[in-house]
Amino acid sequence: MPLSVSGGPPENLQKTWLREFCQYVKCSARNNNILDKCYGNIRDAYVAKTRPPLSNSDRNVIHLLPTHRLHFVRESPAHSQTVQAHRPHFVALHCQEVGGKNYEASMTHVDSFIKELLSSDAMKDFNRARVYLDKNYKSQEQFTALGCCYFIHESLKNIQQFDFKAKKFRKVVGKEVHSDSLPSTATLEKEKFPQDYFPECKWSRKGFIRTRWALADCAFDLVNIHLFHDASNLVAWEKSPSVYSSTRQKALGFVLDRITDQRFERLPYFIFGDFNFRLDSKQVIESLCSTATMQTVRADGTNEVDKLIFRESDNDRKVVLQLEKKLFNYINQDVFRENNGTLLLGFDKELSVFKERLQELDISFPPSYPYSEDSSQGKQYMNTRCPAWCDRILMSASAKDLLVKPENEEKSITYDNIGPNVCMGDHKPVYLYFRLTTGAASVAFANTDRIHDTTESSIR
Repeated sequence: MPLSVSGGPPENLQKTWLREFCQYVKCSARNNNILDKCYGNIRDAYVAKTRPPLSNSDRNVIHLLPTHRLHFVRESPAHSQTVQAHRPHFVALHCQEVGGKNYEASMTHVDSFIKELLSSDAMKDFNRARVYLDKNYKSQEQFTALGCCYFIHESLKNIQQFDFKAKKFRKVVGKEVHSDSLPSTATLEKEKFPQDYFPECKWSRKGFIRTRWALADCAFDLVNIHLFHDASNLVAWEKSPSVYSSTRQKALGFVLDRITDQRFERLPYFIFGDFNFRLDSKQVIESLCSTATMQTVRADGTNEVDKLIFRESDNDRKVVLQLEKKLFNYINQDVFRENNGTLLLGFDKELSVFKERLQELDISFPPSYPYSEDSSQGKQYMNTRCPAWCDRILMSASAKDLLVKPENEEKSITYDNIGPNVCMGDHKPVYLYFRLTTGAASVAFANTDRIHDTTESSIR
């Protein structure tokens, strides 16, 4: 049964059973201070928004928005506009966190979303589809919450999908949605990362799904991936590279080894999803706060670092950055948006370890995470994490050779984000559009962090 406790609970309660609850209020009530609390036993059941004070009050109103309603594609045209603008023959959409963070309450909405997507006007000319949704959250050993949606245009006559059990390609006919029996589905490979890869979590939903396709006389693998996040800004700051970066490196190496082993013929591969790549925290903070002095605030009793405060040496010692476990409050967000954050790309180093195995087109869009989920703040970042390019579309060298760029078509290859000026949730989707070197087929790959269910955030 859902349970919530609001107001200002006694401190002794906060130190005992209330620890097990989720705190929904993460926005300030007065002078950048979080004064009001609302706890519940369902994680992320509400999103808190700051509203103007009532009457003569000196405290803002905290508006709790329930995360139980699903916004369909028709309410967020950004995806469909992208499809209509490029008119691809083959569309691959990879999703992570199917059902959202509050998946137990929201998973029932996912089927409605897929039905709406398949019947939308933007997809009416795609007469074949394969949809794979990992929804079985009761199977903790296998649950990844990954979703893969593939759509084939009616003009594309010859397309086949690989059967990993029979070890041969089969012609794609009709539309199919698979969710209840993914472990036994022959047309994909799904694996969840071992628990010891990320021991800080009781259990993780991170893993990958691989499918294999043949179209326009070429064959390739498509891999949906979700890597581990930074659990604490303070831990990420401790050393360069961070411990979290090392964990992601290990997991990505595991995936690359699996999709290139000897079980099947090696093919070009595209791997796209939420890599959770972060800027080198220690180096970027030292750069942003190069002239500031650091104050360390420790928690009462434990003496553990609770927050770091960076202040200007002069200018009334103005706070430049406040860093906590889940707070990254920097004084000037424009640095992450100006010129698409190009100045910060030098701190994006996690992919460099795999430069012999993975390639990427030049990034020309701002960091894809963490955007505000307020529908009126499409360009604003939340102050929870340092903005970073978490969502990427990567490929093997042989896959990059499949991308053709005719000299007379300026935009024949596009690597960009979707909905740059509108709210798309905390992750801004990214996509890659190109034409294949063999045949005349055009392809669009897109990644969106989650099919979720917040009231003010649309499906991405």
